[in-house]
Amino acid sequence: MYKSKPKTLFIGKKIHYLPSCQSTNDEAADLLRQGRALEGMVVITDHQTAGRGQRGNRWFSKPGENFTLSVVLCPRFLTANEQFRLNIAISLGVFDFLAPYFDSSLTIKWPNDLYIKNQKLGGILIENILQGGRVESSVIGIGLNINQLDFEEGRATSLRLATGKEYAPDELLPELLSSIEKNYLLLRNRKYDLLKTRYLQHIFRYQEPHLFQRRGEEVEGIIIGVAETGHLAVQINNKLEYFDFKEISYVF
Repeated sequence: MYKSKPKTLFIGKKIHYLPSCQSTNDEAADLLRQGRALEGMVVITDHQTAGRGQRGNRWFSKPGENFTLSVVLCPRFLTANEQFRLNIAISLGVFDFLAPYFDSSLTIKWPNDLYIKNQKLGGILIENILQGGRVESSVIGIGLNINQLDFEEGRATSLRLATGKEYAPDELLPELLSSIEKNYLLLRNRKYDLLKTRYLQHIFRYQEPHLFQRRGEEVEGIIIGVAETGHLAVQINNKLEYFDFKEISYVF
């Protein structure tokens, strides 16, 4: 399983495959602590029993039908205050992998979910280890719905549902890893302005009036941008406000 090698410099050159595990992020973090994970190692499983998403949510995935994987990176060129730059690069890496299968209906729902129209196709969970004011290492958890046809969550979809075709994950993995590495190398080469411009271009409901849940109430706002810290800049009642991940959410 997952024997196809990506055409990359380092991401995916070492693939640690597990038929089943609780969390690929936890497995990757353990390998890091043991000194057994070099930059670019991928931990992947067919069956993740306790996957995590943003905001402490659970990530459910049917065995053998989707991507549940983690990538180990060492972005020591980033300061602690620049952590969100990694989020942007990885989000674009996954976006670029998916883009050939879709038209403009593919977007990135802040901070890093992948959406087709109003349906979630996948998500990213980045867990950083800081040392001396810098990002020592990162575990990038990626969950992408590939072939799954039914979901408990009504707003979820898959590549197969959206395109009407079935896919072989082993054949898709090299494309995904290559796309992630391309954007990560842009970040490492300090092409941050280019990455951020592209990220904003693909943000779900960017510069469009939309309903949001803010501090227990629904308000209409317009996403204006994203701060260096990752806070979402939303104009509400002609006032610009900034929100952290758990402080505002989209209303559908």
